[in-house]
Amino acid sequence: MLIQSKNIITLIALVFSLLLSMSSAQAAELNKPAPDFTLKSIGGKNLKLSEYVGNVVFLNFWASWCAPCREEMPLLDALHQKYEDLGFVVLGVNVEEQTDLARSYISRRPVKFPILLDPQNQVSKAYNVIAMPTSVVIDRSGNMRYLHQGYKAGDEAQYSKIVKQLIRE
Repeated sequence: MLIQSKNIITLIALVFSLLLSMSSAQAAELNKPAPDFTLKSIGGKNLKLSEYVGNVVFLNFWASWCAPCREEMPLLDALHQKYEDLGFVVLGVNVEEQTDLARSYISRRPVKFPILLDPQNQVSKAYNVIAMPTSVVIDRSGNMRYLHQGYKAGDEAQYSKIVKQLIRE
């Protein structure tokens, strides 16, 4: 029993170490240019990230099956509407292969910000998305400045603080 417990503790320590190194690797990617992309919006228009240089962009990767994504969506819409006139935009990137799921969800719960479709997950791979939802905040120069994985009630206060800071820069 003691040997098994020791092995389990060693395994937990290794996993924790790996997670910390992964987190550090992701953090190291911040303050670098955001990978550019072009995706089709739910409305059928192609949108290109580089067209938003000069704005603060809140890039949110989400899926209709993700409960935290659904909880976060109206809060992101409120954030978008509050700061849109100051050069801020939320871009929602749906990662589901079946785009009808995103279309159906948005038709029931519309938002004012653009919803983009990434059915082959090319953009989510470029941003190393490993959790739902994942948000990346991009400054006016096109550099990634903030990464947030997951969502829990209250995270929107941190989002607002970061957005206000980047809008002032």
